[in-house]
Amino acid sequence: MSTPSNLSAQQISAFPQHETITGVVERLTFYSAESGYTVARLTRPRSTELTTIVGRFANIQSGQTLQLTGFWRDHPQFGPQFQVVNYKETKSATLTGIEKYLGSGLIIGVGPVTAKRIVAHFGLETLDIIENQIERVIEVQGIAKKRIKLIKNAWETQKAIKEVMVFLQGHGVSTTYAVKIYKQYDEAIPSARLRRTPLLRRTLTS
Repeated sequence: MSTPSNLSAQQISAFPQHETITGVVERLTFYSAESGYTVARLTRPRSTELTTIVGRFANIQSGQTLQLTGFWRDHPQFGPQFQVVNYKETKSATLTGIEKYLGSGLIIGVGPVTAKRIVAHFGLETLDIIENQIERVIEVQGIAKKRIKLIKNAWETQKAIKEVMVFLQGHGVSTTYAVKIYKQYDEAIPSARLRRTPLLRRTLTS
């Protein structure tokens, strides 16, 4: 992040230094479905303490692995917090992370017990299997075709949310504004349909 060269030292200090951190969402302290405003706790590699993150998210669940760009600030009551400016979800690289992600309530039909069985069967390929070969989930003991359909529908909804956010941010829309736009429209709206929405195009170009 650059700052204008003609500012005083005091003015320059007002510009927060941005950095990027990565971690797994341990738990949500607060989440507003209406605005996306979130306070969450993040587990970071090589850190023994949880990190508090604050920002607006279209959708966030325990177990998600996130790459976050933002800045640190010191809350007078709650201490150090990472203010999120932009974020993107990445695939978990650990079995524990995948298991927690699937069992967090993100996908209807998959709780902690079912998530544990799925990950035990497919290992680190679990998310790729769900993404590209969902019919193979029938291999997991105790999972019927009816539940597979629920998992498929829920996964496609989550995928649509990600595509919408990537589309908006690709047009230079900040995460905060992108969440507001997303919340204004249908939460399951496919990105292809979103691109054809005249009102949204006017919003992006206004």
